[in-house]
Amino acid sequence: MEAEYGKRGVKTKLFGFILIVLGVLDSLLTLRGGIPAYKFLFLIFVGVCVFAIGAVRGAKHPSSKVNEV
Repeated sequence: MEAEYGKRGVKTKLFGFILIVLGVLDSLLTLRGGIPAYKFLFLIFVGVCVFAIGAVRGAKHPSSKVNEV
């Protein structure tokens, strides 16, 4: 039963982390060029939201299983 919950949300968290890293790298490169990086802040925000969704999905005990115990 423990292995069933261990792998949930891993792909979603990885995708969110990749979006965050890409947003940070793009914003740093545009700041280096002297261009404002406002549009890449949205990419970072979306990456944080996707990562949070993956973290919630990867929780050890979903609410339906906690009520049964």
